[in-house]
Amino acid sequence: MVTQAAKGTGYLTGFKIITALNTLAVLFQAVTAGQLLSGASAGAHDMGAGAVHVLGLAQLVAAMLVWRPGRGAGWPVLVGLAILLLGFVQSAVGGAGVLTVHVPLGMAVFGLSVWLLVWAWRR
Repeated sequence: MVTQAAKGTGYLTGFKIITALNTLAVLFQAVTAGQLLSGASAGAHDMGAGAVHVLGLAQLVAAMLVWRPGRGAGWPVLVGLAILLLGFVQSAVGGAGVLTVHVPLGMAVFGLSVWLLVWAWRR
């Protein structure tokens, strides 16, 4: 649920934009991961991880602004926190070379990101 107050503050618009950027960054990670399988350099995938972390934090802050001052739904804060924390865990296990955990976590982060994106843009 998003109240009229949340819609009128601009917090929801900011959340929509950041959520779209975060989802695109996560999708970029999937594309560069696929390129790694065909022998590409890991540089783009490594840089994309930083973008996912920064945008994940921005998404969490935006969700908090929609919730508290904006009087919107609170559950997106929990999903945003899950995306951020799972992203850190995913980076750690990916850096350690544990792809059997890294890949499913990436799919979970992507799924949660798309879910949040769809929810935000349906408001």
